[in-house]
Amino acid sequence: MRARSFFGIIGLLFALGSSVGVQAAESNWPKSLTLGTASPGGTYYVYGEELTKILTEKLGIPVNHLPTQGPAHNVKLVEGGAAQLGLITMGVGLQGWNGTGDWTKGQKFRNMRALFPMYDTPFQFVVLQRSEISTVAQFNDKKVGVGPRAGTGGVYIPAVFKSLGISPQFSYGAWDDSITALLDGKSDAIVAALGAPMPGLKEGEAKDPIRFITLSPEETATIRKTIPELTPSTVTAGTYSSLNKDYQTVGLYNFAIAQANLPDDLVYQLVKAVFENQPRLLKAHPAASETLPQNVVKDTFLPFHPGAIRYYREIGISIPESLVPKN
Repeated sequence: MRARSFFGIIGLLFALGSSVGVQAAESNWPKSLTLGTASPGGTYYVYGEELTKILTEKLGIPVNHLPTQGPAHNVKLVEGGAAQLGLITMGVGLQGWNGTGDWTKGQKFRNMRALFPMYDTPFQFVVLQRSEISTVAQFNDKKVGVGPRAGTGGVYIPAVFKSLGISPQFSYGAWDDSITALLDGKSDAIVAALGAPMPGLKEGEAKDPIRFITLSPEETATIRKTIPELTPSTVTAGTYSSLNKDYQTVGLYNFAIAQANLPDDLVYQLVKAVFENQPRLLKAHPAASETLPQNVVKDTFLPFHPGAIRYYREIGISIPESLVPKN
């Protein structure tokens, strides 16, 4: 009896020790996380909504979906601690990292770390089918919706037109409002820097057919010379019912970011949960077909979080030493 009692106590202590070990591994986790996305009607909003559901379920802590103005706003929120996670385009991330965008006011935002690649963001120049506009040059003096001021469109589209010597009248606001203005004739066009298909635009074309305006090769060359972080991008035929052939444009890649001080084991589990549940993201939005580990190569400047690096190395993907944080 004494022997059984002794070994029973030992077993109980071992079990308790194991339990404490698990608790200790998670004791430094925050009680909840907040993910900065973007405005309703855009791809970030839909993608982020499903992402928070997955993470809440798999991490066992609440992950809250915060609508924002978009990437520049998300960089600021992560830097300041109002959000622990955010979705950004790498162009905006580069501006924030180097403090070069007008929105940065010279401040370098260095508290963000890369987590995982999301998808490409094509710049989509769109008018209603009945519009007389047929070239990008004809956007001059026209009312053009570009989404929230701190979104990718709000940051980049004015710079794109400036590089071409074209001066539209820009309208800023939530994407739902921008699309409504286009359909109501209060705006002449929109230029959406969002993953395709853009949910609000897809709904809008069901009410009134749309048409995509293509950049000329000369315009594309001028834009990329002035803004080299923009890369060739394609929206495939059929992505929208109004698009019957591949649409060639320029774009930027999207990444999820996190605060640098998030626990490594939390980030490891987060990145693992994303890729193991990628089919759920894909069901929420087709752009998630590009949410794949091998697309980490789309990041050329932003250090990865150590927890993310651990995951990639475990599955055989190397991260360049230049993207491994020094502290």
